[in-house]
Amino acid sequence: MAMNVGGLIGWIGGWVALLGISTYTPNWVVWIFMPYFVYGPYRAYIQVRYFPAAFRMRRILRTYPWQVLPNVPSGLTKHPDVLGRQYGWFEIQNPANPEQWLPLVFPRHLRVEWWNRRIAPRAKPELKAQIEVVWFAGDPRFVGLIAAPTANGKAPRRFHVLQQQMGAKDGRSFADWGTTLEDIERGRRVGVRPARPDMRREEAP
Repeated sequence: MAMNVGGLIGWIGGWVALLGISTYTPNWVVWIFMPYFVYGPYRAYIQVRYFPAAFRMRRILRTYPWQVLPNVPSGLTKHPDVLGRQYGWFEIQNPANPEQWLPLVFPRHLRVEWWNRRIAPRAKPELKAQIEVVWFAGDPRFVGLIAAPTANGKAPRRFHVLQQQMGAKDGRSFADWGTTLEDIERGRRVGVRPARPDMRREEAP
């Protein structure tokens, strides 16, 4: 969050400063600054777009603890169980059924280049090695936060929100994933609005 705020201030401040300088310099100097005048507002826009994701990351981390997971399946190709746009995916074990793996996706292309270069099928071994172990906070039935380890492996970096986008086929509900009311309440704290599970199904003899 602090880095995002700093980046926004830096891009806007730099643009204003160069604009002020250009008013007291020859016209040819303005042409030197022109690439920044064009690119600066775009970068500021990208920084603003990132704020909602940053706030959601904070909510996820306040609700779910970090897990350090080795050898998590991932891919760039379209996952067959996912609906809508996807820009890469990771499969995380269902906490209610460790034998079931649920895909979570990057729902937007914003700031996914670093991850895409490492989960690509032809990624270099040294790049793939950087995500052989990942940090994860969340519940794959709802939402998650993925991060890569630092060089010493003691802290997370490169945070990115992952989203659950599997389609509800054949009447499947969150209850079919072993979701409880407590799980749903935790999901609500991070902005997920799932329907409550049909408890009658659970109570039926």
